[in-house]
Amino acid sequence: MDVFYNPKGIGDVLIIPIKEGNREEINHETIGPITKITNKDEVLGYNIFSASTYFNLPTTGKITLTEDLLNEIKNLFQEHHLNDSLDFDLSPKFVVGYVMEKTQHENADKLSVCKVDVGNEMLQIVCGAPNVDQGQKVVVAKVGATMPSGLKIKPTELRGVPSNGMICSQKELGLPNAPKEKGIYVLDDSYSVGQPF
Repeated sequence: MDVFYNPKGIGDVLIIPIKEGNREEINHETIGPITKITNKDEVLGYNIFSASTYFNLPTTGKITLTEDLLNEIKNLFQEHHLNDSLDFDLSPKFVVGYVMEKTQHENADKLSVCKVDVGNEMLQIVCGAPNVDQGQKVVVAKVGATMPSGLKIKPTELRGVPSNGMICSQKELGLPNAPKEKGIYVLDDSYSVGQPF
C-alpha cells in the first residue's frame, strides 16, 4: 500500500488513500491534524497535516507504507482519540511466482488455467498469454494490486473459471523498453519465488 507526500507541490500533508468514491458526495471531518474523508459511511482516506512534525518521512512522492510508519500513524490516531481501524494489508502485491501447472481452459481456446506458487499460497490464475508455461518464474500481480495503468486487480471469473491475480507482461508492469510482442514476462532463475518484484 502506498501513501503520498509532496511538500513542494501541496504542502506538509501525508495523504493516505484507501478507496475511490463519488466525488460529489464526499464529506470531511477534521480531528486535530487528521482530516478523515468519507462517502456516506465508507472511509475513502485520510490527510494528515503538518506531517513532518509527526513523522520522519524518508522521501517525497509515493512512499510504500511500512509497519513502522503505520504504527506511528496509529499512535497519532490514538493521541487524538480517533478509533478507526488501520489494519491494512501491507504484504507486497507484485511478487515472483512459479507456474506449477498449466491446463487448457474448458470454455476458451486462447486461455490457460494456471496454478501459481507465490511463496505463501497457491493461486489459480486464468492467463491469455501465448507464452505462459509450466515451470516458469513469472511476475504476479496479486489481488489488491494496482497496475501502472490504474487497473485494480480483483478476484474474478473468466468464462466461468475463478481467477485470483494476474500474470504480467513487461508492458503491463510499465517497464521501459518492453517488447512489442504479446506475452508474459518470464524471469530467470536469479529470482526467488515469493520475493517482492
